[in-house]
Amino acid sequence: MIKGIYETHLNVTNLEKSHHFYEKVLGLTHAYREPEQGYSFYWIGGERYNMLGLWEKEPAQVQRQHFAFHIALEDMKHAVEYLENKGIATRNFQDDDIGELYVFGWMPAVSVYFADPDGHSLEFIAVLPDEAKPEIGLVPWSRWEKMHGRGV
Repeated sequence: MIKGIYETHLNVTNLEKSHHFYEKVLGLTHAYREPEQGYSFYWIGGERYNMLGLWEKEPAQVQRQHFAFHIALEDMKHAVEYLENKGIATRNFQDDDIGELYVFGWMPAVSVYFADPDGHSLEFIAVLPDEAKPEIGLVPWSRWEKMHGRGV
């Protein structure tokens, strides 16, 4: 019956700043906006496919949340550079500053983390074409690729 998550919402402290971040920096397509009501919607993955809603609230009403954007594996190869060129600090899952992204063996997928202007934890995640290997846990992407006879 359930086919996916159609929309998710975030409370933000400054709708204009968040609008700039999600539309101009991340490149989401603007869907609808009611600035006098304090909300704005963005399409994700194409019109009418998935949606993100932003609601301007007082700082006390903004609790940090997390969600991930699905991206193509080919785009993941350039995701850190893309984000950092836009002035967005990135980190891996372990936040260990090894300069490398990790693969979650149970999925398998590789991801990079960053934050929006309100500190919400955001993630770009790309599913790998390989069989899951939950027994190996979390491994650096280069190690995963070597295990599969490829290079990042």
